[in-house]
Amino acid sequence: MLTIGELSRATGVKVPTIRYYEQMGLIVAPSRSDGNQRRYEPGERERLSFIKHARDLGFTIEAIRELIELSGHPEHPCADADSIAVRQLQIVREKIAKLRPLERELERIATRCHGDHVKDCYVIQSLANHEMCSNEH
Repeated sequence: MLTIGELSRATGVKVPTIRYYEQMGLIVAPSRSDGNQRRYEPGERERLSFIKHARDLGFTIEAIRELIELSGHPEHPCADADSIAVRQLQIVREKIAKLRPLERELERIATRCHGDHVKDCYVIQSLANHEMCSNEH
């Protein structure tokens, strides 16, 4: 059995986040000690590591919930899990596509500032005047 602090240290997930995942039903509400301290089963460590890794990859809580449900049926084909991963990949690709023009514009703004004083700063001027931007973002 693990305390919430031990579980947090073992997985790198902060205590409030562990409580949030409990509230969301992603991890099982733990039993309590006589002193009312949460006591987690060892399996919850693996589950929490799974959730953390999925969150690091940008999966939504709902997608993680679906993946957890699928993992409870090891005999089922993995096509549903694959489609969830493909959906997440598409979301990431869309975000990257939106970030590329933003990156170019920030690079342009950051490298054009040659003033010695804020009154001559291209960064400040371009943020104050959207018309100075080279593209819509």
